[in-house]
Amino acid sequence: MTEATTASGTGTTTESVRGWRALGIQILVLLAILFGFGIWVANAPLSPTERNTLNLSTILELTGQHLALTIVATVIVLVIAIPLGILLTRGPFRKIAEPVLAIANFGQAAPAVGLIVLLFMLVPDGFRASIIALVLYAILPVLRNTMIGIRGVDQRLVEAGRGMGMTAASVLLRVELPLAVPVMLSGIRTALVLLVGTASLAAFVSGGGLGLLITTGVNLYLFSVLISGALLIAVLALIVDWVGRVVEHVARPKGL
Repeated sequence: MTEATTASGTGTTTESVRGWRALGIQILVLLAILFGFGIWVANAPLSPTERNTLNLSTILELTGQHLALTIVATVIVLVIAIPLGILLTRGPFRKIAEPVLAIANFGQAAPAVGLIVLLFMLVPDGFRASIIALVLYAILPVLRNTMIGIRGVDQRLVEAGRGMGMTAASVLLRVELPLAVPVMLSGIRTALVLLVGTASLAAFVSGGGLGLLITTGVNLYLFSVLISGALLIAVLALIVDWVGRVVEHVARPKGL
């Protein structure tokens, strides 16, 4: 029994070390890409318009706008999706879970560009219209994974908690949610990556963000600016994914 437990613990530790090593390699590669991009911008034979568009202050400003869109939308998604996901796993609310998921699926089923433009016609503010569209687009993964995570908890553990005299709220907070954390975090990470990519479309409605580099490159036929914008958005999405993976490793319950 002791040997089996020791072997299991050793296997878990080895897997954890491999996970951290992979995360370390990933962030080093991403930083190397950014460093290489910086060297290329500094030495490439760019036109005055290209150099003015790709200067450090402009890129940092657009990155800040992109992150603002992502963070604000993420906070709203979490505030809506996690409580709603929990509610839809409780008693009588389970009956309406599928219709609610179908409604939440509307955001991802609709073309992102069309959704942002449509909302901009209703809300004549590029940033706010983009936030609403991003929330609609990213709410499904968090909502669905919250429900899947809670539903996947072993009911014997739930019954054991109730048998110990714990209230329904205590069982939820101390048993179900901690065990559902890995699945929930996976949904949040997926939503974050979706948000970073989709936030680039905010530039079409003057919502800001790195997507402005892409639209500028297309409109002015500046392919270096276009490719730079696409590269920076991709790297930002991968960095956000890396942060999400780090949080998953840290927040994962021991033994899982």
